[in-house]
Amino acid sequence: MKTITLKTENAYKQTTQTRKSAWKVLKNQKYLYYMSIPFVLWIFVFQYLPLWGWTMAFQKYRPGVSFFEQKWVGLEHFRTLFQDDHFYQVLRNTLAMSFMGLIAGFIVPVVFALMLNEVRLQVMKRFVQTVSYLPHFVSWVVAAGIVTKMLSTDGGVVNSILLSLNIIDQPIQFMAQGHWFWWIVTSADIWKETGWNAIIYLAAISGIGPELYEAARVDGASRLRQMWHITLPGIRPTIIVLLIMSIGHLLGTGFEKQFLLGNHLVIDYSEVLDLYALNYGLAMGRYSFGTAINIFNSVISLILLFAANGIFKRFTNESIM
Repeated sequence: MKTITLKTENAYKQTTQTRKSAWKVLKNQKYLYYMSIPFVLWIFVFQYLPLWGWTMAFQKYRPGVSFFEQKWVGLEHFRTLFQDDHFYQVLRNTLAMSFMGLIAGFIVPVVFALMLNEVRLQVMKRFVQTVSYLPHFVSWVVAAGIVTKMLSTDGGVVNSILLSLNIIDQPIQFMAQGHWFWWIVTSADIWKETGWNAIIYLAAISGIGPELYEAARVDGASRLRQMWHITLPGIRPTIIVLLIMSIGHLLGTGFEKQFLLGNHLVIDYSEVLDLYALNYGLAMGRYSFGTAINIFNSVISLILLFAANGIFKRFTNESIM
């Protein structure tokens, strides 16, 4: 009994000391906490407060009617969503373009960063890096116009090259064939974002100690061996964290690329969840149905994020939480 009492007293003392230590840290860093208040409020107002709008998915929402006068319909909009055959076609398009973008958008920037890091001429390295991330600052409106012009049958660069090499006999209407659309979107995204996405990998590579490379050169390791045994393991935590975050946004492929590059001839391949919510929700005044689609998107993204984080944490001991 006495031992239990001593353990209880020790636990109480430890808790008290922890609380005092926490208050001491809070007091010493109070100005840092004051500085963080505007950002916390910004996140609350723009990230958490809008979640109140999710209630529309469980109502037959009518604009101009107060919240308490809305008619509650439960899961009716979700049942309508899952019974719609067109929804599964849209989900197929979203997953296909998301997976293609995830694989290409993950591998290409890493390879590009590794190759750029091997360039010894600094002037050339800076020039290539600058040129590569400039497309990121071009809006998708302009980028879609460039891609459409390059793939045009009337003087398009791609068709001109294929014709000059005798690969094709007549111009191909790339923008009018649905089976090309996913590849066009993925290629356009790679061209636009590879240089920008490679910046963080280059920053991670710069944090690797030069003595590791010196020791490898002394042992006779080639550049390829140095990349494989030093550079890649050195940036592995960065790669895994970015991959987990990309998996979490798998269904959030957006709609700009698909909206601007798509047309009625390829609608069966270009329509994604965000466009589906826009066309069959907001455009038709079905605000509750559009909200249900966005809730489905958010819930699946959250599940994918936690699943990817758990898998990588178990097998690689790397995670984001």
